[in-house]
Parts: sequence; C-alpha cells; structure tokens
Amino acid sequence: MNSNRNRHDVVIVGGRAAGAATAMLLARLGHDVVVVDQASFPSDTISTHSIARSGVVQLQRWGLLDQVLDSGAPAIRQVTFHALGESVSRTIKHKAGVGLVVSPRRYVLDTILATAATRAGADVRHGVTVTGVQRDRRGRVVGVYGHDRIGAPIELDARFVVGADGLRSRVAHSVGAAIKEARPAGGAIQYAYYGGIPWDGMEFFVAERSFSGVFPTHHGQACIWVCTPSADARTVRRRTGSRVEAFGELLENSAPQLAERLRHARRASPVRGMLRQPNQVRQAFGPGWALVGDAGYHRDAITAHGISDAFRDAELLAVAVDRALGAGVEGTTALALYQRQRDQALREIFEITCRLAAFPAVPAFIELQKQLSAANDKEATAVAARPVPGERLLATG
Repeated sequence: MNSNRNRHDVVIVGGRAAGAATAMLLARLGHDVVVVDQASFPSDTISTHSIARSGVVQLQRWGLLDQVLDSGAPAIRQVTFHALGESVSRTIKHKAGVGLVVSPRRYVLDTILATAATRAGADVRHGVTVTGVQRDRRGRVVGVYGHDRIGAPIELDARFVVGADGLRSRVAHSVGAAIKEARPAGGAIQYAYYGGIPWDGMEFFVAERSFSGVFPTHHGQACIWVCTPSADARTVRRRTGSRVEAFGELLENSAPQLAERLRHARRASPVRGMLRQPNQVRQAFGPGWALVGDAGYHRDAITAHGISDAFRDAELLAVAVDRALGAGVEGTTALALYQRQRDQALREIFEITCRLAAFPAVPAFIELQKQLSAANDKEATAVAARPVPGERLLATG
C-alpha cells in the first residue's frame, strides 16, 4: 500500500480548472495541499473553453493572464452577432480591469493552472485514480483511496477532501451529495477545430432552434460549435452517416454563411460534444468534504460559462476552507457559507442558461443574450472588487 499517513490539510480530487485553481489559492494561503488527477498533463478534455469576462478578471487577479496570452491564446477584442439577417460587430469594452476575453485550449490552460499550483507549494500528482473516500467513526470524510497508473493502491489522509472531478464526480457519488436542483437537460453541443482561414474575433449565429459560433484559440485555429435541442441533434445523427456529416448539416442549418467559410478551412480535429447536458446544482459540502466546479454545479454550455463558474467557486471555496483550517474546527459554518455564496452567485446566469437552452423564438433568444451580457459584466465587477486570497504571496512570488 502506497500510503501517506502524514495528514494533509486538503486533498483535491481533480486537477483541471476548478481543482488546480482551488489548490493554487489554498497553497498560496499556506496550506498543505495534495491534488490528484487520473489524467497526465498536458491533455485535453471536452470543453469549448471560452472564458467570460469574469473568468478573465480572475486570471488577471491571480497573476496568470499574461501566461495565458503568452501561450499563444489570442486576445479577443471583437464580438460579432449574426441574427435576423443582420450582423453587428462591437469592440469589447474595458470593464472590471480587462478589455478582452480568451478561449485557450484546455490542455494549455489546465497545465498553466496546475503549474501555478505546484509553484505555490501544492503537491500535484497525475495518473492517480480515486475510487472512494475514507471516513472516521463518526462518518466524517478524512481522506481518499485509489490507485496509481500501474495499479498500486494509494491512500491519502486529509482534514478536508474536495471533489473537483467533473460532472460524473466519484467524490460526489462516494459522499452521497444530493442534487438540490435539476432542470431539463434538453440541450446538445457539438464542436470541432478549424484552421487555415483568418478569424476576426468571437462570433455568434442565432437561428430558430440553434445557436452556433466561433471561438478563436491557439495555433491560428478556432473552436466552431453548434448548440441545438438534443432531439434535433439525435435526429440528424441518425439520418447521417457520421458525426462529421451530422455536424456539417447542423451547422449549415444554423449558420450557412459560416458553413460556407469553413469550406475554405481545414478541420483539425474530430467532432466532439455532448448530446444531453444536465442543468443541476448539487449539495456543495458535508462533514469533511466539499465540491467545486462541474462536480457541484453543471449547466448547459450554451452560455459558455463553465470555466468562469469554476474560477469563481474555486476562490469562494478556498476562502471557506482557509477559515475552517484556521479556526481548527470541522468547518460546517465556513462551508455552509460557501454553499450559500455559490448558490447566490450562480443564480442569475443559471436561470438565463436554462431559458436559452429551451431555444425560445429568435427575438426572445436575443433578449436573453442581452441579459446574459449584463449579468456577465455585473459578475466581473463583483469579482474584481474582492480581495485576492494569498495576494501577499502572489506579490512576492
């Protein structure tokens, strides 16, 4: 048994956007943090990887935005909406301290975050699969167990265990985290990467029962995506011979002018996506454990807010766990506050997301997009006003 009986402050299961950010912040606050992830980095994951203004504000506050831009992720300063036969382009305004958005590939972004966590002092271990949690006699979670990539058993003890292991979280399952709220999961998203033609900025195409777009990313490529009702995506998939053909038909129906441009481009990836996207909020904490990122809250990708949500909640959780560790108590009060703050922070955009994922008529869809833009700006302003956890260590690092 490969055991670690030195009890850590925190073990985080999942080392991507939510988990690595939580680890980085807790390590900057001086805590003993271990992060485990079954993947090896750099590696990709299903994601359209657009980061809203509030997420870009987080990267800047944490001292990581320049690294993301230096990695080759283009600074996106223009957004174009195509709807009802018109196209409107706007420059992204400078608000909450930033005047751009970014869409970095996940194998780049997640590696930057994991490296930042390591530099802050966290012990980041890849190739580790967690299969369950350990409990004490009272039922409190006190660690995790699993195995490494060659099958050797591993145990890790901790005062707190954080599940940041995604929608199908093993931690959430092991602790019995209840789904507090579930909305219809009727939306699908499919995407692929294209290169070989220029991208002027971010683009959105609104049509009946579909929403598609362009997110410029690394290597001169763009993530081309299309959101539709799940039923429509399944119908087209059954009718066509492959995912590629289905994607092409959906895109032709949603944005024929974009489909025409892509005939001069080169598809650089398979078509990926999800045919059923849950909209759900889980219980966020219990005795000795907490959830962050998609493990605790998942929403349809139609608002492209997953990474920004993960960053926001990582900071809220890091502050709560820091308080619990500093107080030397089990942390029920601190983690209960985290859940209340998370639930309050997610509410407006979650409601907009669910309404957009129902694909109302185009005029109503456009109005919801305007509400989303205002909500994004409001969230970014709120994030920018908060003190940065571990800011003194960041300044001297």
